[in-house]
Amino acid sequence: MAAAAFNALSIAPALSGKCISNNNTGFRAFKSQCYISTSRSRLVKAMAASKVLTQDDLKKLAADKAVEYVESGMVLGLGTGSTAAFVVAKIGELIKSGALKDIVGIPTSKRTAEQAASLGIPLSVLDDHPKIDLAIDGADEVDPELNLVKGRGGALLREKMVEAASSKFVVVVDESKLVEGLGGSKLAMPVEVVPFCWKYNAQRLQALFDAEGCQAKLRMDGEKPYVTDNSNYIVDLYFETPIKDARAASRAILGFEGVVEHGLFLDMATAVIIAGSDGVSVKSK
Repeated sequence: MAAAAFNALSIAPALSGKCISNNNTGFRAFKSQCYISTSRSRLVKAMAASKVLTQDDLKKLAADKAVEYVESGMVLGLGTGSTAAFVVAKIGELIKSGALKDIVGIPTSKRTAEQAASLGIPLSVLDDHPKIDLAIDGADEVDPELNLVKGRGGALLREKMVEAASSKFVVVVDESKLVEGLGGSKLAMPVEVVPFCWKYNAQRLQALFDAEGCQAKLRMDGEKPYVTDNSNYIVDLYFETPIKDARAASRAILGFEGVVEHGLFLDMATAVIIAGSDGVSVKSK
């Protein structure tokens, strides 16, 4: 079944009275998109008047909006991470109530599979469902062109495989994830590598981004290296300045023998749902 249409600008006018055109890709415009609905924005404002919205509150608002795109009969890519967990929980709730039927979920990690199974969501794998109607997942960074950094939760390889196989990919974030350039948060951009000679690849990765002041660090789990669901390691890259050319960076990283995948998700997102203190908005290309 085809996923619901994504028309980010066919929504109710923003309370400010103006809607920023998709032709304006400036960062300020990116953070000031039309609200999904006046009623939703009023609800958020009312909530904010009674309490300070936490990051989890914002994630849940965005997740609830994303699930509105889900229809009965869909094959769904189920993301990994704190925001995606809210999405999975909502889907499970709707299946239990009978509002959604005949859903098949393709999880992007073992922990997502465990959560989905506990909620009664039927699960499968890409081998049996190579075409996915819709994937919903969070992101660690989103730039004005809707390019992403993902994988700080450690599931970047499976996330990329599932989301690349999806007809539509909806990203769910709170406003803290918006950046002017990928790597701009100065937090980790993960690269999954084979354990064999990981130091060799860490050194090469750091040298590749010398101009951005990159530091490459092996991700640890206590006193031992963190191991992905695919039995690999993760080298986290930390940038002093944003990556200058993300597409060139992607090609260069994948050119290193021993690199499995990286956390740059380029030209993949159909729409990004952003929850902020002023409401929930959608950005699409």
